[in-house]
Amino acid sequence: MQKSLTKVMMAIAIFAASSTVASAHVGVGDASGFAHGFMHPIGGIDHILAMVMVGLFAAQLGGRAMWLVPAAFVGVMAVGGVVGFSGIEMPFVELGIGLSIVVLGAAVAFGLKPVVAAAMGLVGFFALFHGFAHGAEMPDSVAGLAYGAGFVVATALLHAAGLGLGSIAASGAGPRGETLVRAAGALTAVAGVAVVTGVI
Repeated sequence: MQKSLTKVMMAIAIFAASSTVASAHVGVGDASGFAHGFMHPIGGIDHILAMVMVGLFAAQLGGRAMWLVPAAFVGVMAVGGVVGFSGIEMPFVELGIGLSIVVLGAAVAFGLKPVVAAAMGLVGFFALFHGFAHGAEMPDSVAGLAYGAGFVVATALLHAAGLGLGSIAASGAGPRGETLVRAAGALTAVAGVAVVTGVI
């Protein structure tokens, strides 16, 4: 079980490293239909890291949080997408996305266990920035609905990946699994600092 967890985490790290840093941001890239919407969240390492951390964070909390926390992110992200699509200006979008990586990574690294409502509020706050970035790229046509569905599905799958890793760590890998998860959180937080400061 320990070896399988390590392999899965390495695969996610390689996948994230192969993604571009900021191709899922406001004003960047083509956007038309489900495929483009699906690729938006998984086309940038910052979005991948944040989404997977939401899943890991929820898995660490356990119980109802395992579905309520990711659901809060997806729900608020959809609202942010509508705001971005509407053309309303929103300040500090890039900073909010970068800080989401730092904060969520740190939450996983330190094994924080806030009440479920607070955890939902935390991820929801950052989801607004991620959703805005996606929504600002949504085409003003019927294809926009398919695009929106694509980025929602991709986000949910990334959350599921984090939940899966967290569940494996909790159920079969023992203390070593928890150490690996916390180490992943710490590395993610460091990567977030690099994103915020413009190093990557």
